[in-house]
Amino acid sequence: MKNSIIIGIAGGSGSGKSTVTDELKNLIEEDKVTIIEQDSYYKDQSSLPYEQRVKTNYDHPFAFDNELLIKHLKMLKNNEPIEKPIYDFEKHNRKEETKLIIPKEVIILEGILILTEEEIRNLLDIKVFVDTDSDVRIIRRILRDIKERGRSLESVILQYMSTVRPAHLQFVEPSKKYADVIIPEGGYNKVAIDLINTKVQAFLKEKENNN
Repeated sequence: MKNSIIIGIAGGSGSGKSTVTDELKNLIEEDKVTIIEQDSYYKDQSSLPYEQRVKTNYDHPFAFDNELLIKHLKMLKNNEPIEKPIYDFEKHNRKEETKLIIPKEVIILEGILILTEEEIRNLLDIKVFVDTDSDVRIIRRILRDIKERGRSLESVILQYMSTVRPAHLQFVEPSKKYADVIIPEGGYNKVAIDLINTKVQAFLKEKENNN
């Protein structure tokens, strides 16, 4: 019997991945679930000046430290704690401090490109893709980046047109074929959420019976 089950939730920027994550989290006992955001694993850019960090294509697979993410997922599966990076979206770089993550039975990994990497896919027990129209996604991204990440409207739109949209078409959208479950319309699909939760609860019950 394995120690944990990992649910991967992918989809375009602003698709509703966090909504799905929150819905699942609310259905699972709080002490049994932990959340890992792929965004926390953007590469350290301390060697670059701010002007260069701003120009990084954060929607390209090369922007992520997947080696560290994979290492941390394996550690959590082996019941080992990790020190998760913390990313500062205003400074476009990792913070010096990290966050201690304790292994739990259910791990939810959320990120736009988690299904593009085969080694990450192989660690996922349930692969989910949240499929949302592009006009809804861009509006959500604008609201989020202005409110939570200190960006201007102009910078968000420029970034969307120059990197986010092309990367979505090249990397994110094609990764949908690897999903076990596709959730339409931003994650507000109760049937899909309940199906995933049923699988999770079956795992937790089996684990409890084997302890």
